[in-house]
Amino acid sequence: MSNKCFDTIRTISEVVLPALGACYAALGALWGWPYIEGVTGSLAAIGLCIGTILAGLRDAYNKKQEDSDDE
Repeated sequence: MSNKCFDTIRTISEVVLPALGACYAALGALWGWPYIEGVTGSLAAIGLCIGTILAGLRDAYNKKQEDSDDE
């Protein structure tokens, strides 16, 4: 995965999804939109899942870099 792709996905998981969740929660409460808890909870869970996967990928990449530096 390229650095640009990684950074884009990370931005989505850390910024975009939480912002969408907060926006839906606020506007949903004001306008009576349905499923506020379900939508915001789903966005939070998806963001957390993506963030966790990216953290694992980053750790594996860093370990690989350390191993190649030792050689």
